[in-house]
Amino acid sequence: MSVGVRLRWCSVFTSGWFGTVVAPSSAALSRRLYCSVTRREKHVEADGAARRRLPDDNVPFSAFLTDSFGRRHSYLRISLTEKCNLRCQYCMPEEGVRLTPRPQLLTTAEVLTLAGLFVREGVEKIRLTGGEPLIRPDVLDIIAELRKLEGLKTIAVTTNGMNLARLLPQLREAGLDLINVSLDSLLPAKFEFIVRRKGERRLPLLALHTCPTQVLLFCPGFHKVMEGIDKALDMGYRPLKVNCVVMRGLNEDELLDFVALTEKRPLEVRFIEYMPFDGNRWNFRKMVSYQEMLDHIRQRWPDLQPLVPAQADTAKTYRVPGFQGQVGFITSMSQHFCGSCSRLRLTADGSLKVCLFGASEVSLRDALRSGASEEQLLQVVGAAVGRKKKQHAGMFSISQSRNRPMVLIGSRPRAPRLSPPPPPASRRRPSAPTDQESALGLSKKLKIHQLTDALGIAPTTRVLSTSPAPSPLLHLGGSGRWCVPLGNSARHGARPYHGESGGGGGSGCELTHTDAQGRAAMVDVGAKPPTRREATASATVALGPTAFQRLAANQLAKGDVLSVAQLAGIMASKQTAALIPLCHPLPLDHAAVSFQLQPQLHAVVVTATCRTTGPTGVEMEALTAASVAALTVYDMCKAVSHDITITDVRLLRKSGGKRDFDGNQSGVTAPPVRSDEETCR
Repeated sequence: MSVGVRLRWCSVFTSGWFGTVVAPSSAALSRRLYCSVTRREKHVEADGAARRRLPDDNVPFSAFLTDSFGRRHSYLRISLTEKCNLRCQYCMPEEGVRLTPRPQLLTTAEVLTLAGLFVREGVEKIRLTGGEPLIRPDVLDIIAELRKLEGLKTIAVTTNGMNLARLLPQLREAGLDLINVSLDSLLPAKFEFIVRRKGERRLPLLALHTCPTQVLLFCPGFHKVMEGIDKALDMGYRPLKVNCVVMRGLNEDELLDFVALTEKRPLEVRFIEYMPFDGNRWNFRKMVSYQEMLDHIRQRWPDLQPLVPAQADTAKTYRVPGFQGQVGFITSMSQHFCGSCSRLRLTADGSLKVCLFGASEVSLRDALRSGASEEQLLQVVGAAVGRKKKQHAGMFSISQSRNRPMVLIGSRPRAPRLSPPPPPASRRRPSAPTDQESALGLSKKLKIHQLTDALGIAPTTRVLSTSPAPSPLLHLGGSGRWCVPLGNSARHGARPYHGESGGGGGSGCELTHTDAQGRAAMVDVGAKPPTRREATASATVALGPTAFQRLAANQLAKGDVLSVAQLAGIMASKQTAALIPLCHPLPLDHAAVSFQLQPQLHAVVVTATCRTTGPTGVEMEALTAASVAALTVYDMCKAVSHDITITDVRLLRKSGGKRDFDGNQSGVTAPPVRSDEETCR
């Protein structure tokens, strides 16, 4: 390679195609500092949700492709191969995957036969995926034949971009309409790490005169992807989408660099929440939510504007004013879009998946090879579509269920997780337990961390599976589940059930943040109307005489304790969803932290109030603010004395939800507020 060529490759590290890329600043590494969803965005998202609903008109559509909830499936994704020339961490297990023997994969003729079947029934868009579809030798022939199908409006491909620049002229000639490119980092070294593909380390000739020990990483794969994106734009592909899976601790610090790509290029950069699949070692702590990404981007571009999405679009889209391109968010984990789903998936071995996160599959390959007629194939398809659920499970349930690795959505289905056989009829539990049955022992118990005593939280109940339960046990009427009390809720003054069936009655023992198997699950509040909600919480910090006197006189070495603690509490209220895993991220209209000094007790009482307009309450935000403010007081006073106690962290009152709560009626006295309030928007 000539010196000139080497310098051209090296220039990408500083001011290449995508503009200047520097080491991330401390600001770029910061997490959510505030919640930035505006009232205007709420209206735009509501309008977008309406547009994403499937059309409710009288246009005829195949009954075989319409599910029991009225969703019309006009979009088919076909995996052409299980093979890939990269090994992306979120897609493929580190140990690799066992490929399906070639005879069990769909042939080209079978792919075209099934594609034609779906198009005749109303499919208007086909996306070719993999594996990596562009490594299939006959991909151009497949696209050309698909182009001949009457009624097919769009042929798209999702690619890692390694072969894109080389094949683009032939792809355009064959009839390819749209391109999505997967790219998870703009730094060559990090790109190499994510895709598990080694680059070459080379010594630029010019560096010999300035820094003889400098060795740069030349990653040919990264530059091939960039070349493919650049060439696709030059050939007029619009929109050209760049997919980026965001993972905490890996590439979330590059969010702003990716948004900057859209300033001079008509790209749509789409940030995808990290999703669980077999073998990718998913952990919810690695997942960066849509709301957190949006807040971080808005710190750099506060005038980021929401766009109304196209019909049945899955992305929530935004644009920075003056930028040529736009950014989108695929919120599969934090805010599902199942209600507008119009997608079906055909794997490389011919299995039909009606839901990306569902393990249920049906083999069209076997039916086709057994000589099934078109009508019989449609019956198989219609039965599978008809069984499609209203929505997929929550992220924690998905992470614990069996599914293919992402690279094999397109391979053999995994053996399903079998449920234990039902007990004999003579031992099955009726709808309500008898006295004798209430005395039965429990074969398995759900393990719960012993946090209640340490946190001072009154125990409520434990939700169990449908297995026989011990005495004393309570039956959740109509749910088929049983629960066993952990303690006397009346003695502890606890409200045992915080769910939607409340109102004084209800079962009194169901936990809302667990699923039917007792696993942690996020509550779905998507169907609840937004209301004005407010909550107030308090905490008490017993300082002792010396520390209290110095705090009251503002003579502590670390500075103004109450001002710092007030700011810490307000900031913490906006970080609640990042600290408490199952809390919903909420846009706060107001947050205030105040203090009351109690000289006779040498104590400081912290009071925090939070307010929002949304579908769920802000109790946790208020409790978090009070707790963190109390911890800050402790931190700033501990140099004087470690004999400091934080106690009585409690909810004082809440309003605006299905059930209001007032601690005064329960004997809890709210301390008076004697401080200026801080407001955040």
